[in-house]
Amino acid sequence: MNIIVSSIFVQDQAKALAFYTEKLGFVKKEDVPIGKYRWLTLVAPNDQEGPELLLEPDEHPAAKDYQKRIFAEGIPATMFGVADIEKEYSSLLEKGVKFTIAPTKTGDVTIAVFDDTCGNLIQIIQR
Repeated sequence: MNIIVSSIFVQDQAKALAFYTEKLGFVKKEDVPIGKYRWLTLVAPNDQEGPELLLEPDEHPAAKDYQKRIFAEGIPATMFGVADIEKEYSSLLEKGVKFTIAPTKTGDVTIAVFDDTCGNLIQIIQR
């Protein structure tokens, strides 16, 4: 069994697409209109046949509530791995990304958390 698609709730798909491609460097894989929304997925530029991240509208009341509550509690919605967290942190800061937690060593890993501007906190991790 393999992970092929994982989703993240977003408040605005177009804004999320811009952030995740322009700031984070992901590549758009699928963009299919479905009513007033889109089946909109992204992949890592170095693994374009790998797992996809679905930018899913948070229109359902349960999704909105979940998203707001975990954000308010400071809980990241998902986690992305990076090879060099200090380099990634500096690069993202230069692009205007706002961090809530700067790179912090915790055990065998280093983490940082940023706001994706679409209702989520995202954690990056270097192992």
